[in-house]
Amino acid sequence: MKATAIKSCYIGPEVSPEQFISEHFFLYLTVGTLTVYDGSKEHKLKPGEYGIARRNHLAKYNKQPIDGKFEKVVVIFDQPFLKAFYERYKIPLEHPQSANAIIRPGKNALVDNFIQSLAVYFTEAGTVDTDFFDLKRTELLLILLKKNPELASIFFDFTTPEKIDLESFMNRNFRFNVNLERFAYLTGRSLTVFKQDFKRIFRETPNRWLQKKRLQEAYFLLDKKGRKASDIYLEVGFENLSHFSFAFKKMFGVAPTQLNENRRLMQVEH
Repeated sequence: MKATAIKSCYIGPEVSPEQFISEHFFLYLTVGTLTVYDGSKEHKLKPGEYGIARRNHLAKYNKQPIDGKFEKVVVIFDQPFLKAFYERYKIPLEHPQSANAIIRPGKNALVDNFIQSLAVYFTEAGTVDTDFFDLKRTELLLILLKKNPELASIFFDFTTPEKIDLESFMNRNFRFNVNLERFAYLTGRSLTVFKQDFKRIFRETPNRWLQKKRLQEAYFLLDKKGRKASDIYLEVGFENLSHFSFAFKKMFGVAPTQLNENRRLMQVEH
């Protein structure tokens, strides 16, 4: 398959830029590489590989273009589409084999053929004609389920998250820059109950704990790993570098850049 045959496109509603996965989606990489972090592990996609991002999970994406190009095909399986599909096909449900946010079903020649088939549906603007969205989504979903029937229990689970262990979830996911409503929802709580449980467990408010935890992680990366503030502020959950630098200096009494310089001088002395 030629990597340049298919340009970047979305089939279905676009994926939210948030780190919260609000709908299942299929992602096939054609140019570049992509590293996805889900709070527990990293998943790396190379050209010709694909994965499925699961609804109601958290993920961070790090794109690595090739010669300035990064191209992908994303097919969104939103809830209304999946419910209509399930009503039509009545796919039997099997117990899901993975709890990961990103699922890697494995090589499938039919998927490669599907990607190639999209070329004829492109408009002059370089997008797939909306009249064919559901037709192509249905085709892809049938292909995926034929090779991996266990995916049915993931795609056709229309429930909301159940109440889970708050302490372990937050310690695993504090780096994700999502609002408290998202954290509450993913732990199976209302926002009010989430804040109450959080204060009882951590003895601090969620916002204060999150900032402290993220800054402690940043200090470790700067001091022990020699990372730069400009490279890590997004990684540890801050929205902009200036806010990160201000909060870091307020907590530790030293600017991130000065910490880097102190570390460099100590290495020179030794």
